[in-house]
Order: sequence, then C-alpha cells, then structure tokens
Amino acid sequence: MRHQLHVLRRQQQRRPRLFAIDRLLWVWLYRLWPRCLEVMVLVKPGTVVQWHRQGFRLFWRWRSRSGRPSVEREIRDLIRQMSSTNPLWGAPRIHGELLKLGIAVSQATVAKYMVRIRGTPSQNWRTFLRNHAEGIAAIDMFVVASASFHLLYVMIILAHDRREIVRAAVTAHQTAAWLSR
Repeated sequence: MRHQLHVLRRQQQRRPRLFAIDRLLWVWLYRLWPRCLEVMVLVKPGTVVQWHRQGFRLFWRWRSRSGRPSVEREIRDLIRQMSSTNPLWGAPRIHGELLKLGIAVSQATVAKYMVRIRGTPSQNWRTFLRNHAEGIAAIDMFVVASASFHLLYVMIILAHDRREIVRAAVTAHQTAAWLSR
C-alpha cells in the first residue's frame, strides 16, 4: 500500500504513470502473495495478471532469440551439387546420403537448399513414343454389324513409326486361335 501511495505522489498528471520497476514489484508481490490483488488500489487485479503473462512472453521470446543454427556454406554447396548432378534424387535420398557421410542436417533443410530444376527430369509420354515408335504397335478390336445384321469381329494392328496398318483380320466367329494368328 505504501508503494502505491508513493507512486501516486510521484505523478503530477491525472492518470498515474507506471514504470517497469513498479510493474515488476507488483508481479513479484503477486507471486509471493496472490491475495494482494484484494487490496490493490492503483490497478485492477486483471492488469497485474496480464503483466505477469506479458513477462512470461517476453522471457520466452528473449530465451528463443537465437533461432535455428545456420547451415555452413560447404554443406549448402554440397546439397546443391548433389541435387544438380542427380536430378532424380529428392530430398529424402540426399538427406540419407548426407547422413551416411556423417553430416547431420534435417530433410527440410536439404529441401530448402536443393537446386530447382525447370521442367521434368525424365522424358514425357510424347518423347517416349517418339524414341520407341518403331518398336510399338497398337492393336484395336471392335465389332461391326453387317447389312444382314450379323456381327463381324475386326482386329487391326497399326505400326506407330509409319502410321500404317500392318495387319487387318475379320471373322464372324472369334476364337483364341484366330486372335493369336
């Protein structure tokens, strides 16, 4: 109570101005004697509790100010080199290789420093067809109704490299022997 009156006398303005030392004193007093909130005159009890919480926030912010440790330049260069020379390797594979070398970094760090490759690292479907067209054939089988409403079974084999019909066969009664021929 005496400290509260001293703070009131110190001020010339209408609203008393509180310093950090005053707040620390009341928070310390609250920690020692929680019932002191019943006799508070200058501040509301909720305000002291709020200052207490702010103090904890400030303490933990100060405590965790260092952040994550930085990754050495040699390790970053090694990650970039490994990802550029092996474009099919992802972050899990490079992370595993670094662990085998005795370099302890997280997989997220490896993903952060990997070289971004534009485009797909492997060939797409169109490139695959262009490279292997001479060895690929397409087979299509379908049913045609004749003018007399009989069903005819048709099989056509197409070569991709020249886009021409290699073989065509028609039958009214399909069998496994006909299909294998």
